Amino acid sequence: MITMKANRILIAISLLAAVSVTSCRKEFAELNQDPAAVTTPEPSYLATTAMMAFEANDYTYWFYNAPLYYRWSQMASGSAYTENSFAMGAVNWQNNYISMLAYRNEIDSYNTEFNHPEFNAYSAMCGVLAVYGAIYASDINGDIQYTEAAMYTHGGTLTPNYDSVESLYDTLVEDLNKYIAIFQDDSQVIVGSQDIIYGGNTAKWAKLANSLKLKIAVRLYNNNAAKAGEIAKAAVSSNAGFLSSMDDSFIFHKADARIEDMIRHVMGDLDAGDAAYQTGNDISMSGASANVINFMKAGRDPRVRFFYTKNAYNSEIIKEFIKEKKYDDLPTFVKENIELDEEGNFVAWKEGEELWSRYQGTPVVGYNSAEYNTYKAEIFEPSNTRYQLKIEDANKSYGSGRSSLSQEMIRGRVDFSVPTIPGGPVIQDTEDVPWWGMYMGAGETYLYLAELAQLGAISGNAQSFYEKGVELSVKEWDFVAGKNKIPYYGKSWVDGHKYAAEEVSIELKDGEIEAMLKTDAVKWDGSLEKIYLQQLMNFTMMPNDQFVTARRSGYPKIGSKLLPFVKFDGIALEAIPRRFEFTTPQLTDIMYEIRSKNLKDQGFTTGSNQSGMGFASSTVLNTERLWQDKNAPQWGSAN
Repeated sequence: MITMKANRILIAISLLAAVSVTSCRKEFAELNQDPAAVTTPEPSYLATTAMMAFEANDYTYWFYNAPLYYRWSQMASGSAYTENSFAMGAVNWQNNYISMLAYRNEIDSYNTEFNHPEFNAYSAMCGVLAVYGAIYASDINGDIQYTEAAMYTHGGTLTPNYDSVESLYDTLVEDLNKYIAIFQDDSQVIVGSQDIIYGGNTAKWAKLANSLKLKIAVRLYNNNAAKAGEIAKAAVSSNAGFLSSMDDSFIFHKADARIEDMIRHVMGDLDAGDAAYQTGNDISMSGASANVINFMKAGRDPRVRFFYTKNAYNSEIIKEFIKEKKYDDLPTFVKENIELDEEGNFVAWKEGEELWSRYQGTPVVGYNSAEYNTYKAEIFEPSNTRYQLKIEDANKSYGSGRSSLSQEMIRGRVDFSVPTIPGGPVIQDTEDVPWWGMYMGAGETYLYLAELAQLGAISGNAQSFYEKGVELSVKEWDFVAGKNKIPYYGKSWVDGHKYAAEEVSIELKDGEIEAMLKTDAVKWDGSLEKIYLQQLMNFTMMPNDQFVTARRSGYPKIGSKLLPFVKFDGIALEAIPRRFEFTTPQLTDIMYEIRSKNLKDQGFTTGSNQSGMGFASSTVLNTERLWQDKNAPQWGSAN
């Protein structure tokens, strides 16, 4: 194995984040052999290190940016909306792709200098990860530094120019085609154990690279439908294939608990637990949207159970509320979904509804509106004692029964306590589970194909693509939920202790997908709305992609009978941001001239500081759009 002395790489990447300098000098460690015998890096180890360092969804993303993505698109919210709901709260540079470029460039340099073209697949793997990250970065930043980035130690510059989004898409497609050709080269030498994503299966890497072209095509479509169609048609007809089964999907985990010491040995000063468990990815706003939850429940969508948490009101808690003469204090939706006997005692969940009824979102309403006042006493401003139970000296509060996004779907170190009555047993799950991440699945790919076919950009049966996309999305998220061992998955609770007799485990059940596809909310009707809504559902735990899908499509749509976008009185749609704020470049920044020119070329007004609050109550972040967003419909205003 190797160790990595990462002082210079970490300093360079930190400098990049601070001053937007996208070049860095890397010093890679040598093998655990006599230093005199080893003077060059091993490409397979560099590729592994790149995969370990790959991270599209870090702490900043989840803690600061994801809540804004969810709120702006109305796909999640934990409270009523005010004008301040659309104020900026973060600046997102998404620079991880630079690290991937640096690894790619280092391997390319080695292969050229020492004449090892058989190792080009390792470079291509890093390149694919760089393309993935570059799509993310351009989604939010618009123009990014790519073609000249991370090249300083290989004859490049410390002040790389920006690639426009329009030219970037062309470059990314060209790079992907180059990588696919490398992956299809039989002369490539791969050590499967060093590839923690696909185990050295270059055919799957080629499928991922080809599928990323579809990700680009749908982003390009609003600005250049013809070129988007060309890219998509080429991807569909390519002999590389695309992600077409769960076995192909870009779903992986970086490490198992049993090899933490190995990770620490390989990565040096990188904390092994962070690699295995994603401990930093704590989401700060996680309240579910009632509109989204209701849509998913209407479609009998099993993913509602994988993405969101059950509330605290299991049958034992409900029985205790009734016993303590507090039945009227229960949330309305709880009372609506239970059966009582003639004496007012709990009998059962209606029609087996426990599996669905314990998922409930917060209504999407404006603060102090008529709708707000309707829910005020029950949801937004309940009394301190309404949802409390006190038995002897023990007291517990159970809240208004709203669901949250599942923390264990984004990080592996989360302790969970089963709701119990005051003074009841303590039932906990404290197991740390190495985190499995979904980055791009076959379900996503098929839903893109359905969209492009329905738009006429490619040939093919849109209904078949759509139904396959829904099916695979459900199966993939069921797989990820199982791997992450989220609460209630596969069991009714901990260590064989079945706490509530009516408790139901949440894993995918036989026949559920078939039933889902027959519901009015999901069944095929030829509408683009259903395709986009299923993309939005698939991206629930991928908020960047979900936000971009809502932004480019105009869905959820105002007035929709399926999943409506709410137009608030006194808050213009133009006041809802479509991008993050850019700070004013500093004269001391060596990129000052280049960055200032790029912001001017993109037509962006800049904020004055890093607080991100400079454009509150403004239309600047809506009207000054990124290139790929210029022809997209306004929020909630799908064509």
